[in-house]
Amino acid sequence: MLKWVLAAAAIVVVPFTASAQDAEAGAAVFKKCAACHQIGPDAKNGLGPNLQCVAGSQAGHHAEGFAYSDALKNSGITWDDEHLLKWFEKDDAVVKGNKMIFPAGVKSEEDRANLLAFIKAQCKQ
Repeated sequence: MLKWVLAAAAIVVVPFTASAQDAEAGAAVFKKCAACHQIGPDAKNGLGPNLQCVAGSQAGHHAEGFAYSDALKNSGITWDDEHLLKWFEKDDAVVKGNKMIFPAGVKSEEDRANLLAFIKAQCKQ
């Protein structure tokens, strides 16, 4: 009598992290943001605040001279990776009553991670 042995293959799940993503691809995603936001060493506030070195800053206090909503100023959020990624996806789910109008959000998890990598890379320039 033949005996069959089945070997189960191990599946390794690698966590999806923004640090492993592509800042260059994020530049293309940022085009969706550029209608309202600037980024770079000489960035100015526009319809939205400039995003130069926003990662790690306190929400509602980053861009000097920008009129943030009270909701954002009082949110107590620090723009860490987790909060930025959620914000890119659906800003009003992160802070109700903020002034940003981007209901479409960035739907793709990969695009959000690439966008984060791009924003963080700009601060290093």
